[in-house]
Amino acid sequence: MSDLVPLTGEPLALDLINTRTAAADLLATPDDLHAWLQLQAGRLPDVASLDIHDVYPIHTVREHAANAVERARHGQRPDAADLTALNDLQRAAPAITELTWDGAAVAAARRRSGPAGARLAAWLAEAAADLLADPAATRIRQCAADDCVLLFLPAHPRRRWCSAARCGNRVRVARHYQRHKPG
Repeated sequence: MSDLVPLTGEPLALDLINTRTAAADLLATPDDLHAWLQLQAGRLPDVASLDIHDVYPIHTVREHAANAVERARHGQRPDAADLTALNDLQRAAPAITELTWDGAAVAAARRRSGPAGARLAAWLAEAAADLLADPAATRIRQCAADDCVLLFLPAHPRRRWCSAARCGNRVRVARHYQRHKPG
């Protein structure tokens, strides 16, 4: 992964979209993808043995999700091609609720079939579908820092930056410098 650390903690689909910054693609290689998956531990099922061919479907999900979210956050209808692509990516690795007996009760877990990359793309496309179907999608904002393209779903209406530590501090320091610079 590049020197940039991806923003995490937003809805999963936004975390995915935010791996494409103005400066870098944080999912350019399988190693980058594995590092990002480690940051998302607990939010996605374990997907082992990803290779370079598995990066492409993740980029495809990210591209279509980003396009659809950009329109949805402005209250516009997402392009039909983006919605169709996200639906098709989910169908490529069908999900079932798998039932097992844990010794005391029946347990249920969602599982997907197919190759690792298709399963991961399907999980991420499903996360994008969940976000797009949520009325909160119209509240998604882009960071107010001039050089930041990251998106976030504000928990508080006054939130302006993707991260107070990342962009908020940088903007405040720059403002302070402008007010107090010599000459």
